[in-house]
Amino acid sequence: MQVHQGLVELNSSTKTVVTIGAFDGVHRAHKKILRQVHDTAALLGLESAVITFWPHPRMVLSPNSSQLQLLTTPEQKFKHIEATGIHHLYIIPFTLEFSNWTAQHFVEEILINRLKTSKLILGYDHHFGKNREGNLDFLIAHRPAFGFEVEAIEEQTIKDATVSSTQIRHALYDGNIGRANELLGYAYSFSGEVVIGDQLGRTIGFPTANLAISAHFKLIPANGVYTVRTTIEGNIHFGVMNIGTRPTLHGSDRRIEVHIFNFETNIYGITIEVEVLARIRDEQKFDSLDTLKVQIARDKEQALQLIRSREI
Repeated sequence: MQVHQGLVELNSSTKTVVTIGAFDGVHRAHKKILRQVHDTAALLGLESAVITFWPHPRMVLSPNSSQLQLLTTPEQKFKHIEATGIHHLYIIPFTLEFSNWTAQHFVEEILINRLKTSKLILGYDHHFGKNREGNLDFLIAHRPAFGFEVEAIEEQTIKDATVSSTQIRHALYDGNIGRANELLGYAYSFSGEVVIGDQLGRTIGFPTANLAISAHFKLIPANGVYTVRTTIEGNIHFGVMNIGTRPTLHGSDRRIEVHIFNFETNIYGITIEVEVLARIRDEQKFDSLDTLKVQIARDKEQALQLIRSREI
């Protein structure tokens, strides 16, 4: 997949099949659209193209944008989109000036003049352009003038729930990682650098990797204990993760600590990926370190049972 940054690189020498969206999470519904773009382009012998934006439009337009938490970093998004076989990813810098482009101007400048769009495939509820005036009704009404076909992908549901980035965020805020992963179609993940903590874990037999997340906008699931799969320098290791304030130790700052099974290598300064597989329990305050130690051992055994049962 070729990645094109900015309006200067937003050009195609051949006709394209295109979709547009923020694609935060690149979840099951997004992938339905992306696969349709890929398959249609292959059938017609054309190039497939995705238009997305950075920063996320809500970061620019919403008065509470500093509080917006995203499911994917740009790098994660690119990786998921590339896996669908898309030829070109065009990243438009989203600014206040760009937000004032009318839907008509966007279609004429980007879709017709620059990308030579032959067919546009969108989610059923997609909007674009100033005041969100561009939608499927707008595109269909102007189709003869625009000169390209338009196809809508219907709402995707799982167990009567709409697959959407908003629904996934709510599930993660609630600590419902099973639901979030089901809607995503893969295990929710984040990356962080291993930093020096207070090293208490090693004194009770459960050393942990303390993670610092550099992407401040990345959504971290609700406080609690989780079964996780980590990738460290290309190698897979399972473990248990605690997210929270460590109430037994009278902590106040929120931390992410991962106990990696059967792992003793020094990894300070290394960035590792954590995939969150299942929630074990809420974070709790225990009467003593000994009681905490017993509970961590139980958490570890529960995680190991899950891993063995899922054969992962």
